[in-house]
Formats: sequence, structure tokens, C-alpha cells
Amino acid sequence: MAEPGPLTGRGILITRAAHQAQPLIDLVRAAGGEPIAFPTLEIQDVADQAALNDLIDRLDGFDMAIFISPNAAAKAMNLIRARRDFPARLAVAAIGRGSARELKRCGIAEVLAPAERFDSEALLELPALRTVAGKSVVIFRGEGGRELLGDVLVQRGARVEYAECYRRARPQAATGDLLRRWSRNEIAAITVTSAESLRNLYDMLGKLGCQWLKTTPLFAPHPHIADIARQLGIHTVVVTEPGDEGLVAGMAAWFARP
Repeated sequence: MAEPGPLTGRGILITRAAHQAQPLIDLVRAAGGEPIAFPTLEIQDVADQAALNDLIDRLDGFDMAIFISPNAAAKAMNLIRARRDFPARLAVAAIGRGSARELKRCGIAEVLAPAERFDSEALLELPALRTVAGKSVVIFRGEGGRELLGDVLVQRGARVEYAECYRRARPQAATGDLLRRWSRNEIAAITVTSAESLRNLYDMLGKLGCQWLKTTPLFAPHPHIADIARQLGIHTVVVTEPGDEGLVAGMAAWFARP
């Protein structure tokens, strides 16, 4: 008989976008937990791609391309490859492991990325991002992303353009089944991997659902998400190590406490 995993008997709410949730679902299941998929974010194409296509056609004029997320990497690379070859001399950087993996899957062998923390601040600490005076940088991101990375690069003397290659939307999903599971104490933990996913979850649940949300332990891989969770009144917020493995390890350690 197999040994019970660290999450055995526990329902784990997974809020990640549907097309990206499977690796985390698999890890939760391998740890004995019951993954409960409830996507609170949808990734959609931008309505007008004319400006994005123009920028892609001008890629040879840039010194560095930065990809903010796995969605930015996947969307941008698909659009780029549909129009042209990727410039061989263009340096490539990414904020996290997921983005770097996606770029390598798309054929980009050399990707600059932080080794530990996966955010704009960590990327900006890399030597290649400190010496950008006089260089042109394109940042592939979703509509309305953070401005910190671009602002700091401009302060360091770079010319920066944004390539917005997708938009984030809140799904139109029924919450009845989820609320019934909460009422039966079947949800032991929540995983959230972006601040926008968390805000969407809060808005989707309604008044009753938010009461259950606030009393359920929430696990997030970044302090910024944890800060938002606390602002929303969630009582127990745990910051884990980055990545899906970090999330599952953090939950396993928390539930193993005496």
C-alpha cells in the first residue's frame, strides 16, 4: 500500500489560467491532494495587433528583448515566427523559470534570467541589465503590466518600447459548485500565482464566498501577492518558494506542522 502524501485528503484550490494549470494539478495530485481547478484568469489576444506587428517587423533595431511571463513568451514567439525569423544577435531576457522554459521550447537557447527571485527587481540586478545606456530594449508583456522594469531601464539610459501581446480577463464562471465544496469543508488551501488572479477570485466569490476565502490558508510564491491577500482580509497567508514545486513544498511543510 502506497504511503500517504503530505497533502492526502486535502482539497487544493488552483486558480491559475486553465491552459497553464496542469503542471501544478499534477504536482498536487502526486502529493496526495485533490486539485480543484477554478481558473480566475483568462489570457486573450489583443484586440488590435497592428502596433505589435509593426514592432515585430522592427526587431532588428533592438539590442534586447525582455519577456515578462510565460504567456508573453508564448504569444510573442508565435506571432514573431509567423512573420519573420528571430534576430540572431538579439539578446533575450526573462523574469522567471517558466518564461525561460517557454522561450527555450520556442528555440531561444540563451536566455538571461534570475537564479532565485523571479520578479522585475531580481532581473534588474543582473549585470546585463545594469549596463544598458544607449541600448534599445523591447518588453513583451500583457496589456497594462507593471511599469517598474521599463522605468528603471530608462533611468539607466536605455530606450524602451512595450510590446503588449495579450490581455488578461476575468472568466465568466459559475461559482455554485465551488461554494458548495467550501460549505462542506472540502477546500483546505488556495494557491494563487498572480495578484490579478487573487483580485478576480475575490470579486467572483461574492459576499458569502469571501468569508470562506478569508478563513482558508492561502499560498503564494511572491510577497507582493501575499500583501494583496492580507489587504483583502485573508487571515492566513504563506509565502512559498517560487514555482509550482515551491508552492507544493510550502503547503506540505505547513500542513506537516504539529
